[in-house]
Amino acid sequence: MRYEKIRKFDVSNAPGVRSTLFVTGCTHDCKGCFNKELQDFGAGKVWTQEDEDNFVSYVKNDNVVGVNILGGEPMQQVMDDCLPNLLKRVKEETGKSIWLWSGYLLEQILEDEKRRKILEYVDVLVDGRFEIDKRNINLKYRGSENQRVIDVKKTLMSDSVVLYDFEEIL
Repeated sequence: MRYEKIRKFDVSNAPGVRSTLFVTGCTHDCKGCFNKELQDFGAGKVWTQEDEDNFVSYVKNDNVVGVNILGGEPMQQVMDDCLPNLLKRVKEETGKSIWLWSGYLLEQILEDEKRRKILEYVDVLVDGRFEIDKRNINLKYRGSENQRVIDVKKTLMSDSVVLYDFEEIL
């Protein structure tokens, strides 16, 4: 896995103070993508055990409520086990929430064994490609109206999509 940047403390992508990882590599090529430079699978740095250890240490900070995984396309990070291993550690060592943004729809993720492995650790999925003609800057945590903010755990328990309730406490 490769990544472009880590934000130790991020308040712009999801509720509360979170640690954020921006992975590189994406084949969706959405028109109007705000992270176009992260589409190149060769961009950024190679993820190392030291990077993983540092990231988990950031998440352990008492001020951090969870993790954000963005890109690029996190669900295209299936060539190795770096991302599922990181998310598993975050869950086991901190129990904090994990939000992930993907251009794939939940239904597409569930059909792919490797992507489903990543999803196992995710609490909230923002799914769907960014669509410039559906862009809406007033939406919370997503860029276009077709994208859904999904409560993954409730969805998997109910076998139907359950949208995240912004009124719930983290």
